[in-house]
Amino acid sequence: MDQFLISQEAGIRLMAFAAVLAVMMVWEFLAPRRAQALPRQKRWPTNLGLSLFNTALLRIAVPVAATGAALWAAQAGVGLLNQTEMPLVFAYIITLLALDFLIYAQHVLFHRVPLLWRVHKMHHADTDLDVTSGIRFHPIEILLSVAIKMAAIIALGAPAGAVILFEILLNAMAMFNHANINLAPGLDRVLRKIIVTPDMHRVHHSVIPAEHHRNFGFNLSLWDRLFHTYIAQPREGHLGMKIGLTDYPGPQPAEFLWNLVLPFTRDMREEEKKA
Repeated sequence: MDQFLISQEAGIRLMAFAAVLAVMMVWEFLAPRRAQALPRQKRWPTNLGLSLFNTALLRIAVPVAATGAALWAAQAGVGLLNQTEMPLVFAYIITLLALDFLIYAQHVLFHRVPLLWRVHKMHHADTDLDVTSGIRFHPIEILLSVAIKMAAIIALGAPAGAVILFEILLNAMAMFNHANINLAPGLDRVLRKIIVTPDMHRVHHSVIPAEHHRNFGFNLSLWDRLFHTYIAQPREGHLGMKIGLTDYPGPQPAEFLWNLVLPFTRDMREEEKKA
């Protein structure tokens, strides 16, 4: 499995991304959870454009990325898992859990540290939440995230195949839990005991700081419960809650260039600080 994932990485990741994106878009059209504040044609070009821009930037700036870091660690014999003898399946499980916790911890850090929040708040400035919000991140955040992930992969000695599988899952789950889809309440209650559902993550995009500084997980809901950052429901309900940041209520968050320069603006209001 490891060699198959490595040899087919580009094709598998592209197909998984396209399939999940298409399914979520259709689902949102057929069974939306909330009415949209802005029409899709005003937001989607920017959100999709940012994703394409980040992909191109990574190909230029960090061509080896996460998989390359795992392959280098294996060849050099560095990292915890490269020093131990264990079945590959256990190494996969450890890698998936460790990297998922890393993403949770990194997300908390980007909310707690003011300089990092200035970068991350571009993701929160979106005044709607749908599948494209899950791929809307500032290029600086993407580069920092890749650097942190590569360092962790080398330290762990993670198998390259497990890293590829994690990247696929992370990307798919980010699109799923940002999607504007209507899950039956009973199904949501069951799923969120294990994974982050759209209703669970939507609270994280509330304009209320006490809510958007909670529910940091992307894949497993375990970490929010374990570290007491979990909140079940938004104060105003899912249909009444406002999405975004109070400093940016207008159409500007749907503008491509506005998003790129946002971290460099001076605007840093009290309501953006953590509760």
